[in-house]
Amino acid sequence: MLEKHRENEVHVDKVEQGPTSSIAFGLERIGLIAVRAPILSCIVLLALIVGAVFGIHRIKIDDSLSQLFRSDTREFKQYEEVTKKFPAEEFDVLVVVEGKNLLARNNLEKLRDFVTDLQLVDGTRGLVSLFSARQAPAPGKLPAALFPPELPEGAAYDKFIETVKNNEIIRGKLLSEDGTLALIVLSLDPQVVASSKLTKTIGDIRALMKEDLGDTGLNVQLSGVPVMQLEIRNAVERDGLTYNILGILAGCIIAIIFFRKISFMVAAAFPPMIAILLALGALGWANFNLNMFLNVMTPLIMVISFSDSMQLTFAARDRLIAGQEKFTAFKNAVLVVGPACVLTHGTAGISFIALQFSDSDLIRKFGEAGLAATIIALVAVLSLVPVFGVLLVRNEKLFAVKFQSADAGVQALRNFCYWIAVRMVGRPGLFSLIAVLFVAGLGVIYANLEPRYRLADQVPDKRQAVAASDRLDAKLTGANPVNVLIQFPKGETLYSPETLQTIADVHATVEKTAGVGNVWSLETLRRWLAEKAGSADVATLKEYVSVIPEHLVRRFIDAEQDAVVVAGRVPDKDSSQLLPIVDKLDSELDAVRKKHPGYEIAVTGLAAIAARNSASMIEKLNRGLTVEFALVAIFIGLAFRSWVVMFACILPGIFPVVMSGTVLWAMGEGLQFASVVALTVSFGLGLSATIHFLNRLRLESKPGVGAALAVERATVLVGPALILTTVVLACGLVVTVFSDLPSLRLFGWLSAFSMVMALVADLFILRPTAMWLINLHARLQGPDKPAI
Repeated sequence: MLEKHRENEVHVDKVEQGPTSSIAFGLERIGLIAVRAPILSCIVLLALIVGAVFGIHRIKIDDSLSQLFRSDTREFKQYEEVTKKFPAEEFDVLVVVEGKNLLARNNLEKLRDFVTDLQLVDGTRGLVSLFSARQAPAPGKLPAALFPPELPEGAAYDKFIETVKNNEIIRGKLLSEDGTLALIVLSLDPQVVASSKLTKTIGDIRALMKEDLGDTGLNVQLSGVPVMQLEIRNAVERDGLTYNILGILAGCIIAIIFFRKISFMVAAAFPPMIAILLALGALGWANFNLNMFLNVMTPLIMVISFSDSMQLTFAARDRLIAGQEKFTAFKNAVLVVGPACVLTHGTAGISFIALQFSDSDLIRKFGEAGLAATIIALVAVLSLVPVFGVLLVRNEKLFAVKFQSADAGVQALRNFCYWIAVRMVGRPGLFSLIAVLFVAGLGVIYANLEPRYRLADQVPDKRQAVAASDRLDAKLTGANPVNVLIQFPKGETLYSPETLQTIADVHATVEKTAGVGNVWSLETLRRWLAEKAGSADVATLKEYVSVIPEHLVRRFIDAEQDAVVVAGRVPDKDSSQLLPIVDKLDSELDAVRKKHPGYEIAVTGLAAIAARNSASMIEKLNRGLTVEFALVAIFIGLAFRSWVVMFACILPGIFPVVMSGTVLWAMGEGLQFASVVALTVSFGLGLSATIHFLNRLRLESKPGVGAALAVERATVLVGPALILTTVVLACGLVVTVFSDLPSLRLFGWLSAFSMVMALVADLFILRPTAMWLINLHARLQGPDKPAI
């Protein structure tokens, strides 16, 4: 039986006289334009590559931690307003110093020297540390520093350390209760944070850490938004290079192993590489910024384009072996396989369009970039595979003679595909029923996945920032700020009694809220003055505010003095754990709002935005994926003009998604942004195998050919290419496991796994399902009317 399928490969001319209507409405013929003038096409391509290189240099990196939640919602606009009025948190480097002997006299002296040196680092605006604390002020005088120029010794030093530990300003805020961890808040110039100078500034800080504290035995780590942004920036740049090199190597190695000719390797692997270059260049000229999702665009373009370039190359190779000359072979490959290529890119495009329904600007931008890359990849593959084939393939007749008798690698794959096909079409009804029940069971598990989000997932977890934040979570109640914005009504000033009482009430409410700690505001200073100086009058408060450095004042009071913030901190927990804390704080502030009408009081901060919006955004994306199932099935059915095809592609399309979701559930994971986006995109990309098989089945379904034989023939002819492309695509995606970014690692391995599951669905679900539906169509419509 397999020999009959091999004879079918040779007589490809007869196959190509099958259905005359194109499932791509003739769009595949754009691939024939360039091959008519291959030399001129290469010259044009060279010019486009030069332009793309310049475009890539225009790409900037968006390392903002808030990028995922950037939207037109009221909450995010309020958050942006707060960061503009009180910009300190966006530019604070958190230096975390920890050790059992932190407060030993020698270590404390060196720590003070380190703090002094930090103030001399270029780009520094000021800092706050335990050395910023003051003693109780004498009447009519400014308070002296808590730490004297010369530290006491012996018993006097022990008594002094107890005083330091009990200081209300620093205890639990800048120094842990047990005295083993100190926090130094270093404020940087905003222009430094936004520029390449940040690398040097952070480098200078690290050098001082080693120089001043290297021999103390203290553990010193950096965290804070600027450090996280720098680590994200470095990871994105490093990952981009890694993905490009490893993805390209995987494609080239596998292509050369099976094709055993450099010309075919170039025809199969180079168009996807060029598609990557052209797509990234176009994104650069379109002013797209590289971020945590766009960074994975390189392997995605490889996924989108390599599958079709392999199918085209395999088809042309079979025709060359059958004796066709190279121009005719590549032309026929475009005409026969090209429609499926157009359709696979169409389904991928629908996947990216589905992302436009997200509330996140970042995810919508990713969808726009993916759609543009899909179009570029389609044109590049359809045009360049035949061009490279015509220019590089030599001695077609010798090639045909050689590989007609010796094609062991591909023949082994065909034998495997034939073995599977025969068994799948043997009992299509039984296998289809098993597939329905299995997918339904997996679907139930998938439906129970809960949304998950942590800020740390956006930051490299193999670097210092996350580790330092974990220590702050453990010792100082948290590293993530939650702010309460208080805006004054007209007629009220910063120092009016009503305003000061409102700030005091809000401060007290935040302090009493479980899960929130390290609370700072103008009320902190007022309380300290009342306790230590015995005076809480407005004049004294004004005096002290006027002598505090401006960068410290701007942390709590805006420049116009018509708004203040009460700042607290929370641990970096999953958003499902933070949301109850944020909601409880907001509800308890209702009493303050009623007591002080006219004052606008709002809970904000990145942690609050994430807690409130992440779950709903993930759930909306997941619902969009459900809608995408139906849209893609209808799209494919309309293209093939067949209800059989429409229903045949549903189970193979859903299976990789629910199977991947089941793996997440088994690992105790939920649906994160990275996972739901990976599943959304992988659904569209995974249908590539389904479309290529159905397209071939359409061509094989001729009068006189039974449905079982048509399925077997189609499997043997397209199966090897599908297996090879799945291996290459999985390798191209799984390279993201080398990333320092947890979200990208999740995106990569989950996408790779879903691609493999798409192949499993194509081999073990699509075949029997298609066979059963074809038989059903024959019983309903009669055997003379084609089902596909």
